[in-house]
Amino acid sequence: MPGRIVCTTIVLLSSATALAQEDSFNFELTPYGAYRVGGEFEETDRNFSIDLDESESFGFIFNATHSPVTQWEILYSRQETTADASGSGLSSTTPDLTIEYLHAGGTYLWDGEQVRPFLAATLGGTHVDISTAGFDSDTFYSFSLGLGLQIRPNSRLGIRLEARGFGTLLDSDSDLFCQFGPSNNICAVHIDGTIMWQVEALAGLVFRF
Repeated sequence: MPGRIVCTTIVLLSSATALAQEDSFNFELTPYGAYRVGGEFEETDRNFSIDLDESESFGFIFNATHSPVTQWEILYSRQETTADASGSGLSSTTPDLTIEYLHAGGTYLWDGEQVRPFLAATLGGTHVDISTAGFDSDTFYSFSLGLGLQIRPNSRLGIRLEARGFGTLLDSDSDLFCQFGPSNNICAVHIDGTIMWQVEALAGLVFRF
């Protein structure tokens, strides 16, 4: 009998330790897919704009636990799209564009067990690259704000559903999509201090470790 009690105690302690370790994950990696809308570059000299077409995007979010209700966050997001560039100095009126965000910030989670609402805020940069040969890419400061749900069917895996808005701070009185060479120096768009807004709805699978 004493031997059985000892064995039972060991098994219960081992199970409790395993559960505690399973619930003590400090990191999350969330690859995701999304659909993004919005994005406009306004030209001030010739009174037209380059409008980005809505399209799919993808990326990943990395979170590290800071407290029971807060996390540090790193976000990378990429969108490959086309644009309506009629009236610009670009050779194509529908150029291919790549919009990339690289941000760092934090997440606040409200109380919950299997479902936890959250608010995320980040700061970083936006990289805009155009496929038209010879034209330079550009990088700007940007920020984002997201609101969503973390669904946790178990402690190791989860689902992240979120709507996130991005604001890119375009340089005041600057040129965009410029081409420099020995015989030609042109810029397709002249910007006068605006913000480019984009919004995406995303869904991702959360891996905790």
